[in-house]
Amino acid sequence: MDSYEGTATLEWWANRSTCLGRFRVQVAVRAAGDTWPSETTLESLLAAEDRKSFDFLMQLDPHFTLRYDDASTVLVKVVEAGIEGRLMLTAAEEDTAEPTGTRHAPRQ
Repeated sequence: MDSYEGTATLEWWANRSTCLGRFRVQVAVRAAGDTWPSETTLESLLAAEDRKSFDFLMQLDPHFTLRYDDASTVLVKVVEAGIEGRLMLTAAEEDTAEPTGTRHAPRQ
């Protein structure tokens, strides 16, 4: 795969059975040598209550599950890019010991 463009959902899982937040995003990923830079934006600007939820979850732990429309997932670290709605995602290193704050979506 050299690139991907489409929609996905950022999910914040408290544990394997409780998802505390879902946010639709537009994702564009392109291969650039050994790196895969991504351009990600929230699908729509968040309402005030949703914004508070997103900010709260980011403060707790900026790791989200990125779920593509085909149900495949990857754990990512989310950083706001300074422009409303724009996000920077990087693949999170998964640790088999699951340190506090690292959550995973339930297996499908």
